Amino acid sequence: MNRLLEGLPPSDQERAARLLAGSPAIEIDGGVPYFPRTFADAALLVVEDGFVVLRATFPPLARSVVTFDAGPGAIFLPPGSDEVLCGLGKSRATAISAAARDQLLAVPVVAQRIVEQLSLALGQRQESIANFAPPRHIERVRRKLLQLGRGYGRVVRDGIRIDFPISHALLAEMIGSSRETVTRALDELQRTGFVARVGSTYRLLVPPQAVLAAAQP
Repeated sequence: MNRLLEGLPPSDQERAARLLAGSPAIEIDGGVPYFPRTFADAALLVVEDGFVVLRATFPPLARSVVTFDAGPGAIFLPPGSDEVLCGLGKSRATAISAAARDQLLAVPVVAQRIVEQLSLALGQRQESIANFAPPRHIERVRRKLLQLGRGYGRVVRDGIRIDFPISHALLAEMIGSSRETVTRALDELQRTGFVARVGSTYRLLVPPQAVLAAAQP
């Protein structure tokens, strides 16, 4: 079942599934850039499995910035002319055409779900932009890890585990910093007991309620 339809009443699920029957599922290989032409017929994308990011690079081959990150169930716009989509490991997304989107919006509960998911995506982008504000890079890293833990983390015995791989370079792209600066910040955050790294994944060593509280104004 398409992630967009999870939890909807069965009758609405069936109707929406028929409308989505012609929407292709795009398999995304980890680390491979997918350019806008791959999604030329898509008005919306829904992440079904895995984790993806949108990267903007100005000019081409220069240092890039992550403009959006999305896990299962997220709905977002396809990459723009200066963006590429990349998967962190094997991922899959459904491409919804403009015609299918308009038909889905005619189903009230589905329209509500789409608006809810787009609102979440907008809120995430606003928070990501706010993460650029602190002048100290260690605070940018801390805030971004809290955001990722809140959005995609899993509660474990001693904190919040972020299961998908996050390299120092990727985290640097997410906060507008250099890889070397991020490495130093992570070393300090590990020394102070905020985070532990296991391979390419992280565990936030804070109570789950503290992660949620970080989202409050």
